[in-house]
Amino acid sequence: MWLRARAWFGQTRSMLRIGGLIGLCGLAAAVCRADAPSAREVRLTPEEIAALASHAAGTGTSGVAAVRTTVLLGDPAMPGIYAIRLTVPAHTSIAAHSHRDERSAVVLSGTWYFGYGPAANEAGLKRLPAGSFYSEPAGVAHFARTGDEAVVVYITGYGPTDTRYVDPANDPRGR
Repeated sequence: MWLRARAWFGQTRSMLRIGGLIGLCGLAAAVCRADAPSAREVRLTPEEIAALASHAAGTGTSGVAAVRTTVLLGDPAMPGIYAIRLTVPAHTSIAAHSHRDERSAVVLSGTWYFGYGPAANEAGLKRLPAGSFYSEPAGVAHFARTGDEAVVVYITGYGPTDTRYVDPANDPRGR
């Protein structure tokens, strides 16, 4: 009898844990759905992306005038998920800066030299060839440069985003 009661209690406790987890996941999903903007179905070929409008110094970018920004999804200045494509010309340097949102990125073409820290320095750069992935944690300063070829990077985050230079004198938007 004792063994049967113990087995029943163990099963019931496991079922309550699983039910609680499922309920918690459902609640989290409902909260996320309530706060998140409605999803847009987006499918873009490389040709369609190339035809999209490209702008200099968009929200969430370094502000370097030569960098071209194409918004692929959402609006980096508004709450919600966004995706942008950066096209960075050869021989471009971007000083240490940070963003308020968590971001992740993929290098699509070229070789991107990327580092973390409050000041750009060669020793801190890591060579990221096409196909590489990196993150830009919220509030963490980072810097980058290109070499002899242009680089295309896709960045995804959850806005609104911004750009804050460690040394305001390095901010190209004020020039």
